[in-house]
Amino acid sequence: MLVQSRSPAEVHLPAVISASALPVQGKEVMEQIRLGGPFRYEKDGTVFGNRERLLPGQKRGYYREYTVPTPGLNHRGARRIVCGGQKPRAPDGCYYTEDHYTSFRLIVQ
Repeated sequence: MLVQSRSPAEVHLPAVISASALPVQGKEVMEQIRLGGPFRYEKDGTVFGNRERLLPGQKRGYYREYTVPTPGLNHRGARRIVCGGQKPRAPDGCYYTEDHYTSFRLIVQ
């Protein structure tokens, strides 16, 4: 059996986004997370299952999702921030998706 290794160009590293580069609504949600709310949508702060397995593997309950409102929409839209950790107000790390979990970018300071 032949097993081919990946070349460095084929290794996919997580994309990043600076917290300052988030849309205004994303910055507001990050502040709400830090304060523990209030959140606009009932699903905000609920467990994110990571069924897509695009985020680092963790036990169920580690990740929580938050809606990033999209101006002009009267529903939740596709943008989310997903944070991981045992302390919701002080997460270990957060990820931004603007395409409803198809891709994520690690939020860095």
